[in-house]
Parts: sequence; structure tokens; C-alpha cells
Amino acid sequence: MIAQANFRTILVLLLVLAGFALLPLVGDTFYLKLATRILVLAIFAMSLDLLIGYTGLVSFGHAAYFGLAAYGLQLVSPEYAAANLLVALPAAIAIAAAAAAVIGALVVRTRGIYFIMVTLAFAQMLFFLVRDTAWFGGSDGAFIYVKPVLAVAGIELLNLDDRTAFYYFCLACLLFSFLLLLTILRSPFGQVIMGIKENEHRMRALGYDTYWYKLASFIIAGAFAGLAGFLFAAIDGFVSPELLGWHQSGNAILMILLGGSGTLFGPVFGAVTFVGMEEIFKERTIFGPLADHWQILMGAFVIAAVLTLRRGIAGSLLAATGDKQTGDKGEGTHG
Repeated sequence: MIAQANFRTILVLLLVLAGFALLPLVGDTFYLKLATRILVLAIFAMSLDLLIGYTGLVSFGHAAYFGLAAYGLQLVSPEYAAANLLVALPAAIAIAAAAAAVIGALVVRTRGIYFIMVTLAFAQMLFFLVRDTAWFGGSDGAFIYVKPVLAVAGIELLNLDDRTAFYYFCLACLLFSFLLLLTILRSPFGQVIMGIKENEHRMRALGYDTYWYKLASFIIAGAFAGLAGFLFAAIDGFVSPELLGWHQSGNAILMILLGGSGTLFGPVFGAVTFVGMEEIFKERTIFGPLADHWQILMGAFVIAAVLTLRRGIAGSLLAATGDKQTGDKGEGTHG
């Protein structure tokens, strides 16, 4: 994990962070919006990696909490006025965490393929509930006409309608999420969930009630997914049922595979790669008529990347910089 990565690895990460920080100074509106989307999806992928890479729970319904938080922002926002960020953000995260608590209380009792299918089933249930309910805007989705603002005592401190300010706010949220997850994983709780991933029977034999640890991990991951969903809804001011769809969860899993499972910075590299290659494959000036079928190109790229970089980008980076944390398990690092 990054806390134990060597100097060269940390230097590379600092350079990536500096690149994100300086982007608004050199990029136009399109690239700023694209980078904002990458930052938000990186938070989403990190939240799922807490389950997959550290707890050993492969959820295929993680987008449910992402989408519920996005709709949470839409529901708490006045139609023609800005919601207060201090109210809207905690409300959206609370909705996602509450849903994760209810669903997690049931699904963490299952294992393996059953866990995957049950998480997918719950997510699809919520997807169809949102799509078929007029209160949520139905299949057409719903607009957030005025984006939230951070106001204290009537003084506006931050307006998410400002693209640059919103970008730096998302960057700050990514750093906050990274550092908080790092703290959690370095705590005794984090050591237990990593032990559950390695050998749950042994952890039970040591006296740990693994059910509650897995449930707590599930809720924490849902809360961070809610943060990402809130930010994603604020990018365009629009929410749709597709945010809860299985393909959103699938995209997050692909980002983790590309970046490296079991690392905190791997999903960030995965999000950059996934979104960046998606935009490149859609470019007609490069791929001509094939750009209309960019999904085929994207699929081929993901397959080639996964076969070539078995530990993902993060694992390959650690190996290239001589980090001894990289092993032969193909799961990344566990700190």
C-alpha cells in the first residue's frame, strides 16, 4: 500500500497529483470537465476496491449507492434555488449508507457467486424502482437546475456551478477519501478485514465476528460511493436510472482491474485509463468509422491490459520502482 511504497513510487504519485492540480491552468472547459469526471469515478472505484481488494467481497451492485446518492441530491435540492452543500452532501451520503446498511445486513450472509448475484439483484430492484416511479422522474431522469453552494451565515464560500472551483472540490474529496480510507485500513479494523479476505475461517477461530466486520466494510464502501454519486450528479446537473444500472458497477470493476486491486491508488490510475481510452476510442479523427463501435475497441483494450498487466497499473508501478510489497498473488498490496 502507498504508506509502505518506496520513494520512487511516492514521487510518481506526487507528480500525478501535481498534474491534476495544475490542469485547470492549461486545460480548456472540455478537459476540465473530463478530469472532474475522472476524479469522481476514481472515488467510486476506490470505494468498491475496499470491498473487492481488501475485504474479498465482489459486489456487482455497488452502483446502487452511487445512484441513490445522486438522486438524493436531486430530491433535497429546491427546484429553482441552490441547496446548501452542508445539508445536501451529508444527506446524500446518509441515504447511500443507510441503503448499504439494509442491503448489507442481508447480503453479507452469503458468499462467492451467491454474494455477487444477490448484490446485483438488489441493485436491479432499485434500478427498476427508480425507473418506473414518476417521483424520481421515471426513465427520463431528472434535472438539478441549480447546483449546491457552500454557505455559512448567508455568506457564499463555494459555488459548485463554478467549473474550476468544483474541480478543486472534487480533487479535495478524492484526497480526503484516500487519506481516510488509508487511516481505516491501517487501523485494527482494517487489519481484520484484510485478514477476512485472506482466511475468514482463521479470523473466526481467533474470535472475530466476521459478519459485523464485513457489514461495516460494506457500509463504509456504500458511504464513499454515495460521495461519488453526489459529485457525479453535480457535474451535469442531471440524474437518470442508468446511474444505478449494473453497467456502472461493471465499469468500476474494470477500473479496479486496470488500476490494480488491493491498492488505494490503483483505482485512480484505472479511472484515468478507462475514461481516457474511452474518449480516445470515440475519436473519429483517429479511428474513423470504428469510432462508432468504440465498445469493441474498449473491450479489446481491457482484455489486452488485464492479460498483460496481471497486477494492474499500480502493481506494475510498484514492481518497476522496486517496491518489495509486490508479490506473486496477483492481488496488489495489502499494506
